[in-house]
Amino acid sequence: MRHGVVQALRTITSVILLWGVLLCSAGEQSLRAYDPLSSNTPLRVSESSTATGPFEQSAASVQALVMSGNGIIYAGSFGHGIFRTMDRGATWDRVGGGITDPFILSLASTKEGTVYAGTFRGGVFRSHDEGKNWQPVNAGLKRFEVKALLAVDDELFAGTGDGVYRLHGSGDHWSPVTSGLEDILVHALARSADGTLFAGTSGKGVFRFSPRSTGWSRMRHGLKDHEGMIENFIRVLVIDQDQSVFAGTFDGGVFRSVDGGQTWRPISRALPNDSIRGIVFHDQGVIVATGNGIFKTMDKGRQWTPINKGLANLAVQVLVGLGDKGLYAGTSSGVFRSDDGVSWMAVNQGLEAGTAPPPFLFR
Repeated sequence: MRHGVVQALRTITSVILLWGVLLCSAGEQSLRAYDPLSSNTPLRVSESSTATGPFEQSAASVQALVMSGNGIIYAGSFGHGIFRTMDRGATWDRVGGGITDPFILSLASTKEGTVYAGTFRGGVFRSHDEGKNWQPVNAGLKRFEVKALLAVDDELFAGTGDGVYRLHGSGDHWSPVTSGLEDILVHALARSADGTLFAGTSGKGVFRFSPRSTGWSRMRHGLKDHEGMIENFIRVLVIDQDQSVFAGTFDGGVFRSVDGGQTWRPISRALPNDSIRGIVFHDQGVIVATGNGIFKTMDKGRQWTPINKGLANLAVQVLVGLGDKGLYAGTSSGVFRSDDGVSWMAVNQGLEAGTAPPPFLFR
């Protein structure tokens, strides 16, 4: 039943997105929205509009976070592009010149400091100058909705609405990662130490592609929650130092595999919320961000402790651990930082963004 609701909501969302088209015109400071039920008369939406509504916010809604090799932290927002901080979030600057779609879904960075941004409808953009300027890198991509980006050594992987693609080094052309994921939306990517690539999908569960295989294999065993329901909607994939794979689902909690994805065991029966938005390994424990707060387990999921002190917005959208720079949580009310793994502080100076434009199709 819940999976049917998820699919229905996804269909409704797609229909809503088709109600209008926003055109970004060069040299203009406003966006044009077209209402298909009226005429072709454009509706002007000013960037400085003070209109209220569901998209109004005092701080940008942050969907993605990443730290580059030179220590700069980037935040990808839903509707306001990319922000950058060089002082652990104390102050942020808006960057992102050249990005034509301000709805950022994913971020990745190489050790050398090159940053990549995956967008809602504009594909992938790349910056070599600490986020000041960006260029599109979309040759070879079939669909431009990029939910996941993963940088490993000299390769970049992208999870899209048409499976997984690979970009070599500083190249400009994407190649599909073998067969088996065509027309499947990929939400999450992870790669183990032996080079095995894992993909978390929307509706098809977890797939695996090892260097010795000829294509993607679907991992079918064990992804059942405590209610006996098969969880095929995967939002998060991470791998710990022991090479155990953790999968966070849309509404079925967290699963762990110790055999490379062959079998899975649920570890979140005691977790108060099953909508998983991030998984981080911290101080010998596992920290999970959910739709209703952040929780930590020190005993592999038998008991979960809330760590939400100071977290004003419990609907976390992304959670990352950045070593000695702390934990960072992206929410619809900006970014929160934790230095002790227990309490949080808002770090939003410069992230104030006003009213976001509606997330219609961009071109």
